[in-house]
Amino acid sequence: MTIKKNDMKYNKSKLFIVALSLLLVIIACSKVSNTYFPNGNAPTLKGSTTTIAPSPSDSLSQVLSLSWTDPMYSTAKGTEKYTIQFDSSGRNFAKAYNVVVSGVLTDTFTAKQINTIALGFGFAYNVTYNMDVRVVSSYANNNEQLNSNTLTISVTPYVVPPKVPPPITKQLFLVGSATKGGWANPVPVPTQQFEEIDSVDYGGVFNMIGGQQYLILPKNGDWTNKYAVADNTVPGLNTGGVFGYNLSQNFPGPDSSGLYKIIVNFQAGTFTVTPYSQVLPDSLFLVGSATAGGWNNPVPEPSQVFTQLNSTQFSISIHLLGGNQYLMLPVNGSWTNKFAVANGNVPAAGGSFGYNLSTNFNGPAADGNYTIIADFLNYQYTLTSP
Repeated sequence: MTIKKNDMKYNKSKLFIVALSLLLVIIACSKVSNTYFPNGNAPTLKGSTTTIAPSPSDSLSQVLSLSWTDPMYSTAKGTEKYTIQFDSSGRNFAKAYNVVVSGVLTDTFTAKQINTIALGFGFAYNVTYNMDVRVVSSYANNNEQLNSNTLTISVTPYVVPPKVPPPITKQLFLVGSATKGGWANPVPVPTQQFEEIDSVDYGGVFNMIGGQQYLILPKNGDWTNKYAVADNTVPGLNTGGVFGYNLSQNFPGPDSSGLYKIIVNFQAGTFTVTPYSQVLPDSLFLVGSATAGGWNNPVPEPSQVFTQLNSTQFSISIHLLGGNQYLMLPVNGSWTNKFAVANGNVPAAGGSFGYNLSTNFNGPAADGNYTIIADFLNYQYTLTSP
């Protein structure tokens, strides 16, 4: 058999191509487990303390130092990324507050920073909570994220001075052409008085006249001081925004007439105005087997009549018979409408109630004198003994 030179050249070329292909495959496979780029190690986190309970005077002091071990990534140390995560304990960092640093293995936090993080989770002032902390290391492009161990720190937030000083009187009143009482001062009470929700939050439900203006007063009948806005031409300010103490312009009222809920937050210096779609009664009466009048309707007055405290709260102090029930009526002598609870599981001590629900309120277990407060701001009630 005779092999031509051209055939030999062809076979050599073919062998060369096959060999080259095998070499490329070997090189490609070797990249999968390249020993020059090993995996990193999860960092180990340490903290300077497990308890943080500063006072306001400590706000600029460093109260927490964190340090962690080098994950030994195969990259320039200055490019390594570290995400410090804080969250309320038990949430597995589902709602974490993140602080990102690069190229360092430590970070410090002031009392103000920790306080701000804690308050952002909804923690109350002067109440101790547990907060989890961890570090997530990675390359600069977020590749190869490694979680450190988790530290649990006890945190007690301190009170931050409000942006706007709350009323010393602990009272607020609504006045202006947007209200039923107009600019007459003193204003009609209790219908134009706010409810004190807590030390920095006040709320009320008011019958507003559309397209008008108003002010908020810390003292009824006195024009000396007021809460107002700096510029009432700001778009959307009739539904909420920023306010201040003794500013120069009136609040712009809602565009349309109706019932509106106004919430004033002195901590942040903000307010909101939203339509109120629930029922706000003019009067309130107590009826039921837990009362001396039983289920007789109309109920005896004034012994089973609530006193209106402000625009949204009604209160009654009365002797109740243990192990019985009751309802609240907006009109004495009528069964057409009532305030009740959704089911019998609502405790006698208080909870949510509603308009024309199906179940009577549970009365207290024992006979005695009790105070019931019905709050129509958020449809909550409480029953307490003296």
